[in-house]
Amino acid sequence: MTVKSAKKVWMNGRYVNWENAKVHILTHALHYGTAIFEGIRCYDTLSGPAVFRMKDHYERLAGGAKTYQFELDYSVDQLCKITKELIRKNNLKSCYIRPICYVGYKTIGLDIREAPFELAVITIPFGKYYGKKSETGISCKLSSWKRIDTEILSPHVKASANYMNSILARKEATDSGYDEAIMLNGQGRVAEGSAENLFIVENGVLVTPPVYEQVLKGITRESVMEIAREMGIPVVERPLLRDELYTAEEVFLTGTAAEITPVAEIDKRKITKGKGPITRELHNAFFKIVQGKDERFMKWLDHVNQ
Repeated sequence: MTVKSAKKVWMNGRYVNWENAKVHILTHALHYGTAIFEGIRCYDTLSGPAVFRMKDHYERLAGGAKTYQFELDYSVDQLCKITKELIRKNNLKSCYIRPICYVGYKTIGLDIREAPFELAVITIPFGKYYGKKSETGISCKLSSWKRIDTEILSPHVKASANYMNSILARKEATDSGYDEAIMLNGQGRVAEGSAENLFIVENGVLVTPPVYEQVLKGITRESVMEIAREMGIPVVERPLLRDELYTAEEVFLTGTAAEITPVAEIDKRKITKGKGPITRELHNAFFKIVQGKDERFMKWLDHVNQ
């Protein structure tokens, strides 16, 4: 997806022009993947732009920084204020938000003890992750690449280094003519997409792998489960076998970028034509919420102009 630029980027305490948002070629994160980031969406609502579950995203960023012993010199509340101001400066009604904490330039080598920790927040216009197929359904391939294990790197932190694993899986899938990859964990059970959580519908029950199956504790994932329970749809977190994907009544992916995307086909096996009935219900409910049309979930919206 082509990225359209905005006017301003926040970097290390300053709002700088887009063209001046640069880092040194010896930035540690560029060489060793030492960065932790988030993906957040701002939606155009009835009351103006509003960020979806912003505090929850920044709390996850702070948790990742603590896990990896990164220095994050801003509180969650400060980051929320910075983000809202950046959206206002860029005059955006809706956008994708990318905060990133990374190890900067000091010297070359693995040691980060003397290196500076830097922080940036970027807001960019951003449409549907899969284009028109976000509505009609995507094709997926079971990847030969396994999802990283907790004994290797934490799959629960959105660390840049983790995403080389995802990139290998995604490229394998797209090179084979598919839209997306589905990754299994080291035990051969279903984990997630290259950058999305996964749900199936089985006998009218919503099923998703638990976080101990090497999946990211996705915020959209949590939201979908809460919405489903509110709608009276049973939700179960349990391990999934690969053949359960093939026989599922419905399959869909969730994530900040993917939102709720139906999976129409896996390994050339047809799952549904477009959205299945439960996927459609959840999709419609989700977009009603992010557009500020459901009072029950207003707690998830942080309005930029308030």
